[in-house]
Amino acid sequence: MPDDLYHRDVLLWSEQQADLLRRVAHGEAFADIDWENVIDEIETVGRNELHTVKDCLQKIIVNLFRLRDLPNDKLTPDWRVEVASAQNDIELRFVPSMRDRIDLAQLCADASAILKCTLGDNQERPCWPPSCPWTLDQLMTERWNKLLAA
Repeated sequence: MPDDLYHRDVLLWSEQQADLLRRVAHGEAFADIDWENVIDEIETVGRNELHTVKDCLQKIIVNLFRLRDLPNDKLTPDWRVEVASAQNDIELRFVPSMRDRIDLAQLCADASAILKCTLGDNQERPCWPPSCPWTLDQLMTERWNKLLAA
């Protein structure tokens, strides 16, 4: 493309490119389609959705560990809400092809590392499990209290 609209205003660029692609789909020919960036953006959409689902799963795990290890903390209600909110986001975004791309063991290890960073030097360090105690389906669908009982 002659200008760098993609770098200046990706929203306007995406709208223009979508319009051009619709016109091509109806038989018109255009030389102005920014194929390189269109291809990159299409790939990015899928990666971003997968990243969002992984991030939500990690939030669920972090908050479940908090709920388990600090059941009387004043933030307990907030952590419950975060679990439910993340599960809702997953319900909206999860697609079957993500299943094989989600490493629960890694997400659990990352959650443990995040929690270790939040503990003060004088706080007792909980023992987090070496592997994820929940399945993907459990994390996506079961309420926080059932997950903690597992």
